[in-house]
Amino acid sequence: MKTSKDPRHKKRRDTVRSLFAESFTHQSKLTNEAKQILEQSKEIDKQIKKSAPQWPLQKLNKLDLAVLRLAVFELNKNDAPPKVIIDEAVELAKEFGSENSPSFVNGVLGTIYKEETNDKSDK
Repeated sequence: MKTSKDPRHKKRRDTVRSLFAESFTHQSKLTNEAKQILEQSKEIDKQIKKSAPQWPLQKLNKLDLAVLRLAVFELNKNDAPPKVIIDEAVELAKEFGSENSPSFVNGVLGTIYKEETNDKSDK
């Protein structure tokens, strides 16, 4: 069972904090993962826009966007089971986001996961 002391959870929290801070002003110190996410942000943001077309990125809560970017990056990497990644993202949204953040993050990531699963089964 994961806890707040789990090193993977702590690393994800640090990455979300870095991405959130970067959304306001350039940060001189970023985690390696945050740097990679920012390098891939155009592709990641495209996936988010496609899965939440009614929410323009500039209108999204900056914290929700940071959590989504991390989760989509991890989903694309395929280093962990998708359901674990989504669960972690929801937990981060509960920890840092607003009252509606967990359900919003879960919905967007669920849509991305379903699309990826359908794309793979079509091939």
